[in-house]
Amino acid sequence: MTLPVPTANAAFLLDGAGIITTWNNACQKLLGFTPAEAILQPLGALLIGTAPEDSGERWRGLAENHGHTNRVLLRHADGSTVKAELALSPQTQADGSTQVWVAAIDNVHTDATPDSVLVGRTPLAAVIDVLPGTVYALNREGRFVLWNRNHERITGYTAEEMGATNALELFDLQTRPLIAESIRRVFENGEEVAIEADVVARNGRETPMVLCGARVDCNGGQYLFGMGVDISARRDQERWLRLRERALHAASNGIVITGIDGRDCPIEYVNPAFERITGYSAEEVIGRDSRFMAAPGMDNNERQRVHEAIVAHKSVNVVFRNMRKDGQLFWNDLSITPVLDEHGTTTHFIGVIMDVTTSKQRTAHLEHEVNHDALTGLANRNLMWDRLEQALHLSQRQKSMAGVVLIDLNNFKNINDSYGHEAGDVVLKVVARRLQASVRDIDTVARMSGDEFVLVLVNQPSLRFTLRMIERLRQSLTQPVSFMHKNIEVGASLGVAVYPHDGVTAAELVRSADVAMYHAKATGRNEIYFFSNDMKTSSEARQRLDYGMAHAIERGELFMLYQPCIDARSGRVSSFEALLRWRHPEQGVLLPSAFLSEAEENGRIVEFGAWVLDQACAFLRDLKQLGVTDVPVTVNVSAREYGQQDFVPGIAARLSAYGLAPDSLQIELREETVIRNPGQVRDLAGQLRELGLTLSIDEFGQGMTDLGFLRELSVGQLKLSREAVRSIADELDAEGGTMARTLIDIGHNLRMPVIGEAVETRAQRDFLTAHGCEVLQGILMSEPVEPDIARELVRDRMPA
Repeated sequence: MTLPVPTANAAFLLDGAGIITTWNNACQKLLGFTPAEAILQPLGALLIGTAPEDSGERWRGLAENHGHTNRVLLRHADGSTVKAELALSPQTQADGSTQVWVAAIDNVHTDATPDSVLVGRTPLAAVIDVLPGTVYALNREGRFVLWNRNHERITGYTAEEMGATNALELFDLQTRPLIAESIRRVFENGEEVAIEADVVARNGRETPMVLCGARVDCNGGQYLFGMGVDISARRDQERWLRLRERALHAASNGIVITGIDGRDCPIEYVNPAFERITGYSAEEVIGRDSRFMAAPGMDNNERQRVHEAIVAHKSVNVVFRNMRKDGQLFWNDLSITPVLDEHGTTTHFIGVIMDVTTSKQRTAHLEHEVNHDALTGLANRNLMWDRLEQALHLSQRQKSMAGVVLIDLNNFKNINDSYGHEAGDVVLKVVARRLQASVRDIDTVARMSGDEFVLVLVNQPSLRFTLRMIERLRQSLTQPVSFMHKNIEVGASLGVAVYPHDGVTAAELVRSADVAMYHAKATGRNEIYFFSNDMKTSSEARQRLDYGMAHAIERGELFMLYQPCIDARSGRVSSFEALLRWRHPEQGVLLPSAFLSEAEENGRIVEFGAWVLDQACAFLRDLKQLGVTDVPVTVNVSAREYGQQDFVPGIAARLSAYGLAPDSLQIELREETVIRNPGQVRDLAGQLRELGLTLSIDEFGQGMTDLGFLRELSVGQLKLSREAVRSIADELDAEGGTMARTLIDIGHNLRMPVIGEAVETRAQRDFLTAHGCEVLQGILMSEPVEPDIARELVRDRMPA
C-alpha cells in the first residue's frame, strides 16, 4: 500500500443507527471505496475488529464516547489496514434530537509512516500535558488561550477560570509592569524573553519560576507561546549558599580554602577574619601557596605533620607559629580538612585558623605562677622537683655529681613577731636575691614553704667546689637585712646531700639533705652539715615511737575526728574529712605529722590506713541510718597504702559490708604523691572510677602536676594548698591572694570544684568565697570534731 493521502477533508455522515449516508472524495482517496460501495453500509464494515454479527454495539460505544478521539483500524478496499483517529460529532436538531453524526478521519498512518510524520501529526494538546513545566499560549490581550495541567496546578485556577484570566493577574503589583513589558516586546519586536518571577496562585501561594516565551504565527493570528519552570529548589539552594557565604564572612576564626596543584595548595578563598588575623587582604593571598606565612625555622615537626596529612588527604590539627604581614609572630591553631567531590576525590582543603596568641601568653603566665613562688619569684616546690630530676639525669649521663641544699632561716618566727609580717616578707625577698646571686644560672633556687629554701646544684665537679659555693652562700646570709632603718639579723642552717653518695633518687637526696639540715639546726648556730651515714642511725626516741605504733591499734589509742567542709554559698555541711589522732600514753594526743612519716617509712601506714577506712565507713553507716546519704567522707591515703594489691578490692568489700553507695566515700591524694607516682596514680584512678568513687587532690599548688593529667584522672575536687590559703594576708593585700586566685581559676578551667582548707581568718574566707571557691574547711568554720558531734551537725541538715 502507498502512503495514505492527507486527511484534511476525509469526513462522512452517519444516521442515528450508524449507517453511512454520505461519502466524499477524500474518503474515497483514503480508503479506496467508491460512494456506491460505502453508502448504506454500517460503520462497523469499515472497522477492523468488528465481528460480522455485530448488531451495532461497536457503533453505540463510539457514539457514547463522542467528543473524544478514538484510535481505530480502518479497512482499505485493497484489503490493507489504515491506522487513524476517528472523531464523532452529533448534529442536534431543533427539538434536541440527534438525526445525523459527522465522522472525521485524521492522523492517518501505516507501519511504514516515518516517526517524523507521526510526531508532526501529534496534536499540541496531547503534548503539553506531559511536559514537566507549565505550557501556555497568550493572545495579544494577554489572555490564556491554551495551557496544560501543570499550569492549572501551580496557579490553582480551573479550566473555566483560566480561560477568563489575564496573565498579569498571576503576579503581584510590583511585578506586573515587568510582565506587561515582556509581553509587549514579544508581540511588537518578535523578541524571545526569559525572566524570573513569582507566580501568585489563587490561594496566595507564591512559586518562583523561570518564564520564557516567543511569538508564534498560527492560522493567521499571532500568539505568545511560553513555558515556565519551577525554580523553588534552586532558590532554596541559592539561599543556603548565601547563608553559608555570610556565615564564612561572619566567622570569628580565619577560614582559607585551597585547591590542589601538584605539591602546592594555592589559596582560592579567605574570609574577612583571615584578613584581620594575618594582616593580608584577599587580593594579596589569592593564588599564593598556603605555606607563605610559615615562620622560618620554627615548629618544623608540626609543619611536617601538616605536609603528611595533605599528601594523605587526611584531616589534621596543629598549633604552630606563623607571621603576620607586619612580621609579627602569632600562634596559629590550625585545623585542616579535605573537601571531597561527588566521586569521593579530594579537590580542595579547608583550613580554620584560630589566633591563640593571647591564650598561649595567658597559659605561660599561669604556668609561671603555678611553678613559682608568688612572694619571691623563686621556683616553688613542684618546679624544684622537676629541676632536681633533670639534674640527676644530667649527672647520670655525664658521670658527675649533683647537690641538694636545704636552707632553714634561724629564728624567722621571732622576726615576724618582732618586726611584723611585712618585715618577714622583705627578709624572704632579700634572702631569695642573695641565694640567686650565690649560684650559677644553671642551678635552681626554690622556696619550699615559709622560711625554707632549696638549692639544686647541677653538674658539680668536686665536693670542694660545692663546699666553696655553699660557704659563699652562708656568708651572704649572715649579712643583716635593712628594714625601716633597722638592721635585722638573719642566719640560716644548711643541710647538704650529694648525688650519688647520699641518694640516687630525688626523694632520697631531699630526705638526706633534710636530715643534715635538722642536725645543723640542732646546733643553734649558722652551720653547714653534709649528710653522713651516721645520721641514719635511729635514736632511742625513734625506737620507742616505732614500738608504740606497733601496739597503738590493739590498745585502742587511735581515734578519729571529722572536720566539716562547708558549702560556701549555703553554709551547710557538704562533706567531712576523716582525721587520725593518736592518744599516746606518754606524749598525749599526737597529730599525724608527728608519726605518719615514720609510719610511712616502717610500713605501719598500711595497717593504720585500713583502720581509718573501717572507721570512716562505720561513720558513714551511722549517717545513713540518720537518713543522711549526701554527705561524703574524704580519706587521705599515702602511696604505700594504695600501692597494695588489695587496696581497691578492700574498699569495694567495705562498701558492700557497710551497705554504702560508692559516692559516699572519697579518696584523697596529696599532689606531691601524684607527681611522684603518675603511672601508679593513673591505675588507681581508673580502678576507683570503675568502682564509682571520687578522687580528690590535696595540697593543690605545691606540686607540678600536669593539668591534662588531672583531667585524665577525672579528679572530682581540688583542695588548695595551705600555703596558698595562708598567702591571703588580709582584705587589703592585693598581691597576697594571687596564688590562691590563680589556683582557683585553674581548677574551674578544669571544671573541678575547689575546696579552700586551713581557713583561719575572715579575710581568707571572704577572699575564697568572692573568687568562686565552692567549699571551705578550717578552724574558722569548725575544728575537727568527734563522731557524735559530727552526726549532730548533719542530723537535721541545719546550717553549720
